Parts: sequence; C-alpha cells; structure tokens
Amino acid sequence: MKKFAIVFLLCLIGIWGCSNTKNVSRVDSDQDINLSGRWNDSDSQLVSDEMISDALSRNWLTNYTEEHGRKPTIIVGTVKNKTSEHISAETFIKDMEREMLNSNKARIVQAGQAREELRKERDDQQDYASLSTMKKWGLERGADFILQGTINSITDSNKKQKLISYQVDLELTDLENNEKVWIGTKKIRKVVK
Repeated sequence: MKKFAIVFLLCLIGIWGCSNTKNVSRVDSDQDINLSGRWNDSDSQLVSDEMISDALSRNWLTNYTEEHGRKPTIIVGTVKNKTSEHISAETFIKDMEREMLNSNKARIVQAGQAREELRKERDDQQDYASLSTMKKWGLERGADFILQGTINSITDSNKKQKLISYQVDLELTDLENNEKVWIGTKKIRKVVK
C-alpha cells in the first residue's frame, strides 16, 4: 500500500510539473511588443528619443554654448510617476541620459543615490588609497541645468474596450537662476480591446 501511495504521489507531482511549463522565446529587443496596453519599454524609448531630440534642438542650447563656449552640464532629477501603474522612472531616466550623452551636445552628471555612492567611494579613498591615486574632494562638475518631469495617465473604458492616455511632461531649468529654458510634452494613446 505504501509503494502504491508513493507511486501515486510521484505521478501527481509529474503531472503538476508538466502542466506548469511555459513556452518562452527570445525576441529582438528592438521589436515593439505590447501585451497589456500599459506603459512599456517601447514607450519609454520612444518618449525619451523624441523629447530629448526636441530639447536639444531648441534655442536655449545654442544660446548657452555661444555665451559660455562649452556644452551645458545637465543633471536628470526626479521624474514622478503619477499614474496608477508601476512605471520604472529609473529606466526612463536612463533612456533620457543615454540620448543626451549620445547626442554629444550636453554633459551628464550623476544624480541621487549614484552620486552618493561616488562620494562614499571618494571618502573611502581618503583613508585607503595611495596619495598618487586618491581622488580629491571639491572637483565634481556642477550641473548647469536640471531636467525634471512627470508621467501621468488617464484611462477611459466602455465594456471590453479601454483607452489609456499617457502624458509625459519634462522641464529643463537653469540651476543658477531657476529659469525654465525648455518645456516638453509627449502624449501616447493606446486602445486595448
């Protein structure tokens, strides 16, 4: 009887294991796939590409480089997710930083926790690194501008269909005088059936 129970239990585990298998396939990372209709990596890339391209094509950049004789230094501050979805603002911020750096029109400095980690490392070097390799305090590049923004959404639904509208608003502000030099908005609308 015990052998029968053990065999029966093993069969149940085998059946359960087989029913839980998933079919997974790799796809090209450039392929636009939208399963749920919610904000995804394609939206993040599209919005960052378009908004940073717009920001770096405006007069503020020409005016700054002519007046100062150098590229501006930008820090990307907070991008607040005001939607009801979980949206990784960090991924969106990295997409924007990459677009700015790759344009070769601006310099980017670290912000937030990454900057604090750098400062902690510099502090540790004061005690543990040789004098010839120790990095000095007070030589960080100060940002000229800060980029901040919000991601909002509105959902409208009727029966088995819904419309999700996303709006991303970004502002670039001069850190010395708080003057807004660029404001950009990008809207994405998705119909989900």
